[in-house]
Amino acid sequence: MAEATITCRLNGPFLVTGPIKVIDHEGQAFDLQGKETFALCRCGHSKNRPFCDGAHKACGFLADEKAR
Repeated sequence: MAEATITCRLNGPFLVTGPIKVIDHEGQAFDLQGKETFALCRCGHSKNRPFCDGAHKACGFLADEKAR
């Protein structure tokens, strides 16, 4: 099985690559339409949460986490 990777984008979303499921609070899987790369919102302003719609660009979201 291929490995999934989550990349923290500078001042942007989490970029998810690889075979993975996204499950809601009721245990239902989101339809990823076969995509193996997608972005998860972390600014909280997306109208398509949990997925990114680019809202971080307009809301002034800043994040620059670095691995230690």
